[in-house]
Amino acid sequence: MDILPAIDLIGGKCVRLVQGEYDKQITYKDDPVEQGREFVAAGSDWLHIIDLEGAKSGKIVNGDAIRAIVDANLGLKIEVGGGVRDEEAIKELLDMGIERAIIGTSAVTRWDWFCATAEKYPGKLALGLDARGAHVATEGWLEEGDDTIWDFAARADNLPLAAIIYTDISKDGMLEGPNLERTKALVDAVRLDVVAAGGVTKVADVVALKEIGAAGAIIGRAIYEGEINLKEAILAEKRA
Repeated sequence: MDILPAIDLIGGKCVRLVQGEYDKQITYKDDPVEQGREFVAAGSDWLHIIDLEGAKSGKIVNGDAIRAIVDANLGLKIEVGGGVRDEEAIKELLDMGIERAIIGTSAVTRWDWFCATAEKYPGKLALGLDARGAHVATEGWLEEGDDTIWDFAARADNLPLAAIIYTDISKDGMLEGPNLERTKALVDAVRLDVVAAGGVTKVADVVALKEIGAAGAIIGRAIYEGEINLKEAILAEKRA
């Protein structure tokens, strides 16, 4: 299982939003490149980046910060989401050297386009499946659709996607542990790899996610606030 430390960007800085609320912002570091170096020093192979302003506006806003991280040649595989709504944005990210682009809102609102684009870029797109409860959220978590996460994941399961990135919004930034029940149900429902986000706080959470078959765990606020030691989490995952 992969451990993916997270950098969420607003104004080029590393921040976190509590439960996706833009008026509940915590700023941690001014320099995301330096933060990336710290993740490498802890043993990370992956980096999860979300352009929060992009998610809200519908287009990539923090492209300069993302490019700076890539150009630093940290040796990390990088996935990016937030404002990736069209092929131009996908190409921009892939041309930078991003490993995979995360598509959320446009997968829900432009299903035929998403299917065609997934076929065009096999293994380079991940489905961002964000939910507050059982229903898929879109537009930077500001809107909620009719589809349940299981129904939507089943529709996407035959596409050549890199993974499903499942975020339980109610757990995000709360430091209360992930939603293991829903994550397991999703893992059991699809053949695609499922990467879990939201609430991963302790080393025990990482081990529990691996035990239920998650392919990855995204960790954000818990790292920044010292609730979890990233190096210890990576070592624990390897031992589990």
